[in-house]
Amino acid sequence: MHSSSPSSRPFFGSFFLARSFVAALGLLFAGTLYGYSAVDDQLTLMPAPASVHQGEGSFSLTPKLGVSYPHFHDARLEAGVERMLSRLQYVTGLPQSRSGKDVSAPGALIIDVKGAGQAVQSLDEDESYSLVVTASQVQLSAPTVVGALRGMETALQLIECKDAACQLPAVRIEDSPRFRWRGLMIDVSRHFEPISVIKRNIDGMAMVKLNVFHWHLSDDQGFRAESKRFPKLTGMGSGGQFYTQDEMRDVVAYARARGIRVVPEFDMPGHTTSWLIGYPEFASSAAPTELPVVFGIHDDSLDPTQESTYKFLDAFIGEMSEIFPDPYFHIGGDENTGKAWRGNPKIAAFMQAKGIKDTDALQAYFNQRLLPILTRHRKHMVGWDEVLTPGLPKDVMVQSWRGVASLAKGASQGYTGILSAPFYLDGMKTAEEHYLADPVPADTQLTPEQQALILGGEVCMWAEQLNERTVDSRIWPRTAAIAERFWSPADRRDVADMYRRLYSTSLQLEMAGLTHISGPQMARRSLAGSLHPVGLDTLATVIEPVSFHDRYKMQHTDATTPLDGLVDAVVPDPPSRHEIRTQVDALVGGGTAAKASGDALAVRFHAWQGAVPELTVLAGQSPRMPGAGTRVAQLDQLAKVGLSVVGYLQSGQKPPQGWSEQQLQIITDAEKPAGLVRFTFLPSLRALVVAAGK
Repeated sequence: MHSSSPSSRPFFGSFFLARSFVAALGLLFAGTLYGYSAVDDQLTLMPAPASVHQGEGSFSLTPKLGVSYPHFHDARLEAGVERMLSRLQYVTGLPQSRSGKDVSAPGALIIDVKGAGQAVQSLDEDESYSLVVTASQVQLSAPTVVGALRGMETALQLIECKDAACQLPAVRIEDSPRFRWRGLMIDVSRHFEPISVIKRNIDGMAMVKLNVFHWHLSDDQGFRAESKRFPKLTGMGSGGQFYTQDEMRDVVAYARARGIRVVPEFDMPGHTTSWLIGYPEFASSAAPTELPVVFGIHDDSLDPTQESTYKFLDAFIGEMSEIFPDPYFHIGGDENTGKAWRGNPKIAAFMQAKGIKDTDALQAYFNQRLLPILTRHRKHMVGWDEVLTPGLPKDVMVQSWRGVASLAKGASQGYTGILSAPFYLDGMKTAEEHYLADPVPADTQLTPEQQALILGGEVCMWAEQLNERTVDSRIWPRTAAIAERFWSPADRRDVADMYRRLYSTSLQLEMAGLTHISGPQMARRSLAGSLHPVGLDTLATVIEPVSFHDRYKMQHTDATTPLDGLVDAVVPDPPSRHEIRTQVDALVGGGTAAKASGDALAVRFHAWQGAVPELTVLAGQSPRMPGAGTRVAQLDQLAKVGLSVVGYLQSGQKPPQGWSEQQLQIITDAEKPAGLVRFTFLPSLRALVVAAGK
């Protein structure tokens, strides 16, 4: 389960470093000249800009903020300004209307853009900008509209409201991205997502400066893109859930308005059950007759030996190319078992006649036949790791789901690539783990020229275990942390500061329309049958969903599995995990914050105990919470462990013989699978027990 086309510019890395160095020199000079000092650690910008210097004072926001365009403006830029002013009004409560359109119009907000940028946004679009805030004005400068859009997001994040007033702190920012490809993939094949879900997630992408929406439009479980040339693709392969061509064009336009490219993926030659139901003549074996309910890898595959397959793909790709103007086209290419090929005598005879030794080589043959078709339609091919076979043309980009080593292997052979392996959201990893992963690690053995072939990375949201009500809570806010890894300088790795800014960004994302906070809250109200499910909300602060693989094994999820249980009403890496770890570190460290941290932990543990009676009743009554009773009982035990250990640490008394072993066993038991959820704080509680035992 995983789900890459080249742009070979070896000089890019050196060029970018040189440009960054010049910019840094300019900032040092400007900082001295204009009175700007080192960055204020209390700013909550995410992703962190390349360079920030803070000045004295602030710019006070007022009703009807004037906007002027000294040089260039067009409809896309003006629409972006309108969206910015609308959000500014929502945050500040100050009514806003734009005051001018031409170069002579006065305004305290000056948006100085040199030009429109590319007609079809590409890897080479200049996304840089500078933002200078003084007491009298805000000046945003950018070479392109896309750069200005990025700067507007930063300006909105700067807003501070206090003492009944709102302002932007005086600041000078020079910013540009580290990587050119910063993507989010959403799988809509396993569970369909309405256009409203797609659009609000594109809005979220824009806020954190992601620039590629990878739309996974076909897989075994569903074909989601309307084809007028081949109507049975959706007529028989979508279960009635698909996007019309007008809807897809609308999404492309919506994304472009926000500086985001849309790259479609149509998985082939495997993962094609939904294709072959309507068009069995292109199958390698007996064609399927219905969409599969069970997830996972299926053997159905296109027949790579017949010319009609390539004529079909030529016509289909040509049709889709008119809808998706981006120069990249994702063909999947992953998880083809080859079983259908090996079981077909005609295909076996073809392989023997062509000297094709195995099915991996046959897939390479398929890719080699497919590449000229894509080239004819002015597309670069993108594929998952499996496309990286001997003889693969260099004009193919590899998306690595297998890891940094696989990505580096491709780069060492001259292939461009992007990394996704550490950024699979259904693994339910913490924002910290995602944040510290890097497409180009500090210890890379790649040369600078090879590093330049790594264009960036993509966050991947596979859809086996989510739907339109839960998808936002699986994507956000962790994706904001990954977006910083793709945009910001490589040495930006302060986890505590990342979490500080992530919580602020999370609130901003929800204010812009995402439901990653409100959605789980609504689900818990439904589970509890209460407007105020205090106990369930308390439990939700300290548990998270198990990983994709654990849930699949424990629940045997398939297309018919209801996604309305406790596991669907909680979020990965809830804020309390990092908060508890910070408090534990302070208590164990014994510094000035030890007493306050211990008291805060005790309050938290008491709250857990207070929630247990309500949770016990709910777990015993609700059929949507199987296994939750185990977790409730453990929460009570763990709260007692916590209170006991805080008491020992604060009093300085030594626990009795055998106490530590008993507490650690309770923690070990709580680490075992139950209820499709897992506790998030157990490592911290274990550290407390060990410290008290010493």
